[in-house]
Amino acid sequence: MLANDTSPWPQVFLDDFERGADRWQPTDPSAWRVAESDRGKVYNQFQPSKYHPPHRSPYNMALVKDLLVSDFVLTADVQSTNVNAGNHRDMCVFFGYQDPAHFYYVHLGQRPDPHSSQIMRVDGAPRLMITKNATPGIPWSEGWHKVKVVRRTADGTIEVYFDHMNKPVMVAQDTTFTWGQVGIGSFDDHGNWDNFQLHGQRVQRPSNE
Repeated sequence: MLANDTSPWPQVFLDDFERGADRWQPTDPSAWRVAESDRGKVYNQFQPSKYHPPHRSPYNMALVKDLLVSDFVLTADVQSTNVNAGNHRDMCVFFGYQDPAHFYYVHLGQRPDPHSSQIMRVDGAPRLMITKNATPGIPWSEGWHKVKVVRRTADGTIEVYFDHMNKPVMVAQDTTFTWGQVGIGSFDDHGNWDNFQLHGQRVQRPSNE
């Protein structure tokens, strides 16, 4: 379990993948598998997804099925396995996902630039950086790391933590999407996920959507 994952909201989802990944909805199921590791079973995105988003945004995505949230704290263990990816070596966390053209994602990129190591918004157009702070980049290694995303919709807060859970490495403020699915993946790399936890406010899709 992750340290400092306390939340004012109830736990609405938990998955350590020991019983498979039936509760997940990948953009390309053939790119994902539950794999054995020295820590038990993990969710492994091992090859590029055969998926073409309507706008420039990540290709590799697996969303939690049948669950929409507004405010939340999301925590997970993550391992990047593409050691030769260079400055844009990445993994991603998705949230506020309403459809393939409307969602947020966190790009956990190794070196920051307008398209890497940023909080991004996809709103009927190619992804747009909305990060407010100058991010240091993500210090990937061959081992496992801890990620946490905090979302508060009333004031638009988005906070991203990596390994050190007391100080965010990325911060944004945006109220475009106040509900949606959450998920994991990468832009165009590959890696492993484990111990996914979600505390949050469960909501229903608005009737006008």
